Amino acid sequence: SKEVCTPQSIEGAYPLLFLGDKVTTDHISPAGSIARVSAAAKYLQSKRLTPREFNSYGARRGNDAVMTRGTFASIKLQNRLIGKTGPKTLHIPSGQTVSDQTELLDVFEAAERYQRDGVPLIILAGKEYGSGSSRDWAAKGPYLLGVRAVIAESFEKIHRNHLVGMGIAPLQFLPGQNADSLELCGKERFTINIPQELTPRQQLTVQ
Repeated sequence: SKEVCTPQSIEGAYPLLFLGDKVTTDHISPAGSIARVSAAAKYLQSKRLTPREFNSYGARRGNDAVMTRGTFASIKLQNRLIGKTGPKTLHIPSGQTVSDQTELLDVFEAAERYQRDGVPLIILAGKEYGSGSSRDWAAKGPYLLGVRAVIAESFEKIHRNHLVGMGIAPLQFLPGQNADSLELCGKERFTINIPQELTPRQQLTVQ
């Protein structure tokens, strides 16, 4: 929209990912070659490209369809929802279990299901979320996946600014609190009450 909308509360959101400390922009942003079993590869194959023609995310950074599918596609991503390394997650409403490996989805595929059902998404994280070099797709990608807030213990300052610019709320746990101290498992639904008038460091209610 050409008109700037007033901030909206986020109702009934599910965590797309449950992450730990020091998640860098390299974990978030599409980078490197496009893996043959990735969501981006499936998209390119649907356009009749062969693996030899996939190239890299850097070469395709102007293609939002490829870059969105490459967001959180790092093989080093540690998602606590699945307890293993890799660009996979759960679609929580389906009642999936980690033991059922066939039900693990690419991050993009899970996000697509949530968007189809009109369900907003958040990310739970630890300390220094968004650290590392500044990458614009580290904010663009999550927004296009349907992420509307990141709740973390702390943020890298520039990345936090990028999240705000894209319309993703960067929220911090209160001092001394984190996902573990609040006994969160990452499968809860979250409602974030956002007033229309916002100020920095404002305290919000998350249910």
